[in-house]
Amino acid sequence: MLDYVANKKTFQTARPLRVPTGSYTDKDQFKAELELVFKRVPLMLAFTAELPNPGDYKAMDAVGSPVLINRDKQGKVRAFLNVCSHRGAPVAPDGKGNCSRFTCKYHSWTYGADGKLIGISEPGTFGEVDKGAMGLRELPCEERGGMIFVCLTPNAPMDLDHYFKDFLEDFDALDFANWTYLGNRTIHGANWKIAFDGYLEGYHFKSLHPETIFPRTPSNCTHYEGFGPNIRIGFPQHSIAEQLRDVPREEWGNRENYGYDFVRIFFPNVSIFIAPEITQVAQLFPGPTPAENRTVLNYLRRNPVKDEADREAVEAAMNFFRDVTYEEDYVIGLEIQKGLESGAHDDLTFGKNERGNQYFHEWLNWYLADDASLPEPVM
Repeated sequence: MLDYVANKKTFQTARPLRVPTGSYTDKDQFKAELELVFKRVPLMLAFTAELPNPGDYKAMDAVGSPVLINRDKQGKVRAFLNVCSHRGAPVAPDGKGNCSRFTCKYHSWTYGADGKLIGISEPGTFGEVDKGAMGLRELPCEERGGMIFVCLTPNAPMDLDHYFKDFLEDFDALDFANWTYLGNRTIHGANWKIAFDGYLEGYHFKSLHPETIFPRTPSNCTHYEGFGPNIRIGFPQHSIAEQLRDVPREEWGNRENYGYDFVRIFFPNVSIFIAPEITQVAQLFPGPTPAENRTVLNYLRRNPVKDEADREAVEAAMNFFRDVTYEEDYVIGLEIQKGLESGAHDDLTFGKNERGNQYFHEWLNWYLADDASLPEPVM
């Protein structure tokens, strides 16, 4: 594949990158990552397919922040901190549903789909309240390409065009907004970066996935493209010569899964793999300590579920992808966490063939420096 050949030439001048093991164990860096990365950048927290109708909502924990996302009567998606302005209780339980208003179960204060406070229980005994000043705290939120992006800091600027640099056009071309949401699975693992590093390279396919991924995709044959801090990763299949030999080069982009696969990476914590039978979207969230992460594996496909037999096949596919991800990737990640905490080595090394990992850590360091005058990393 010509693109890969060109990328190999780039590798000849690239150098290995060393990352201190403390990046995966240090409590101060962990806190800085939460404040300077996860609470500042746009996070993909939901799919259009999860909230297709007016009144649909999703309540969730996102890096320790209780978040409520809903679609109002006009079809607009909004996001709020799921916190009542009276005494701080949630106004919606975790999960999904459909309603026109949200009522806190503690004292029954009620909020509209726009977050405004519209009702106070027993107002005559409570006293005078400025309802206009006591709505839910809104979060920056925008729906693009079939996904819903939220910034966890109220009033923070959020510019998706600058952040993704045309990357979201991929999802418009895929008509991702009209896909079917099939369900999710949750797994737990080591430090979020240990887990995420595994999504960024194919160097390990033959050794770690000899019976699952390697029969389809060769090891150590990868093409990278950067879109701001985000990455599109191309993996050729063993069948690439057969699949694309007679296809004009200008049509290769229309042949995903026929000779090659893309993995789309949203910095800092999302990996999207579109397979022919089912698509897996992994959302990695830092856990309560540096040594833990919670990963939500979401599953979508173009077509709706047809019948009960199809639903059984979907459930089996979701379980298969979950099991491969956990048993083959996350288990070794837990072992890596122990190794790093042992103090055996001072740093880890990412080779010139692991450019995706290098790029990710370069961008992470750029955000942690918290200095906009520094030049942004370039792929």
